[in-house]
Amino acid sequence: MSTPQKIEVVKELTQKFKDSSGIYFTKYTGMNVAQATHLREQFRKNEVLYLVSKNTLTKLAVKNAGFTDKLDDLLTGQIGIAYSLNDPTAPARVIRNYEKENKDSSLEVVGLIFEGKLFNADKYKEISNLPSRDELLAQLVGCFNQPISKIVGTLNGVMSKLVMALSSLKETK
Repeated sequence: MSTPQKIEVVKELTQKFKDSSGIYFTKYTGMNVAQATHLREQFRKNEVLYLVSKNTLTKLAVKNAGFTDKLDDLLTGQIGIAYSLNDPTAPARVIRNYEKENKDSSLEVVGLIFEGKLFNADKYKEISNLPSRDELLAQLVGCFNQPISKIVGTLNGVMSKLVMALSSLKETK
């Protein structure tokens, strides 16, 4: 029998699956409370929601969100799911940094949904090395700024040479 609480949980999870640009499925078996708390703090700092829910309820939410039965293989055992609304690479960077800090941790990415497409765990390593959206925008602005800076530098050099030539001409006369 379904209870109103379970129905509400499925609705919330369905909405998270529909709204999120990056969804990471992780196995957290073997993590202690301190490690789990630290991981959740890191997720919160990066505006990522990390939830653990019953796999049966998650499967219903996945089906309601339109992902059919593609995720049934991932939803076995102890699975925690990281949802990112804005930056789909944020969970990957948090998990990568967490793994660097906790070499003995047993956190494992088993699959992910990136911009609506399902990928296996191997794709996580590629995504975790991508720069953040803000870093990419900064690089783009730098690329646009570079030619303008070169023109300004060139014009300044020409102007200073002209001034030096005029001042030496003035001194000779």
